[in-house]
Amino acid sequence: MEKIMIVEDDLKIAEYLQNYITKYGYDVTLTENFENLMEEFRKELPDLVLLDINLPSYDGYYWCRQIRNESICPVIFISARTGEMDQVMALENGGDDFITKPFHPDIVMAKIRSQLRRAYGEYASKHEERVLVQDGLQLFPERLELRYGKAVVTLTKKETDIMESLMDRFPRVAGREDLLIKLWDDQAYIDENTLNVNITRVRKKLQDLGVEDAIETVRGAGYRLRITWKEAKG
Repeated sequence: MEKIMIVEDDLKIAEYLQNYITKYGYDVTLTENFENLMEEFRKELPDLVLLDINLPSYDGYYWCRQIRNESICPVIFISARTGEMDQVMALENGGDDFITKPFHPDIVMAKIRSQLRRAYGEYASKHEERVLVQDGLQLFPERLELRYGKAVVTLTKKETDIMESLMDRFPRVAGREDLLIKLWDDQAYIDENTLNVNITRVRKKLQDLGVEDAIETVRGAGYRLRITWKEAKG
């Protein structure tokens, strides 16, 4: 059952959409955490997001960019804004479609189905899914997933890029400059600690899978993947 996440601060509209979409067999969740939407996104891992633009604290454009850092799930904006520039901004910030308020619920359903088909169904790309494997460790870049045995962790897009580079280079060193270029197009504008923070997060994800001291820092060069397993989980 596909999961739809509704990000709408007008509770009346949000509940109306939830009740209508649920009738068609979808699992629908309403977000209440507008201060830290990504916390709820990571918890729910929805297949599609319906996203308003005018939200407390940060607008929908901001949250769509944050989602795109971690996921390629479809995002459909629903907004009372009707200007052409608003629709352009929605698409430029990572949205897949735009619905204006007031809306007809059948239009919403049609667009949801269309985006789900494009992302996961009959219209989805039929190319073979990439899987990188190293000593039992499996990376699924398109899913943003890392697996060992039955244990699975979800990665952000940047964490996935780091793991892909480390596994591609294994047992060689992945250079710092190469990683910076892969993760951020122009490394000149990235603080030195930014890569370190992301490496630390990847180390923690690997520890969750039972891999100890997984990423070795090679002074003056970069990072190298080390495979030292605990007993496999699951």
